[in-house]
Amino acid sequence: MPVEIRELHIKVNVTQSAAATPTSTAAAQPGGGSAAGAPSSDIVTQAVEQVLEILRQEKER
Repeated sequence: MPVEIRELHIKVNVTQSAAATPTSTAAAQPGGGSAAGAPSSDIVTQAVEQVLEILRQEKER
């Protein structure tokens, strides 16, 4: 019998060092970014896709 997870709570603490502040500011602006901003953008994209997939599955029920 499969186990269904109905809720998942994720808590994340993000900290930045003083040296990373100028590059992270450019990455946060729309259309701007750097190589350092790409991995977090990929993570956000994957998370959004997963949430949308869950919503589609719930809508089918």
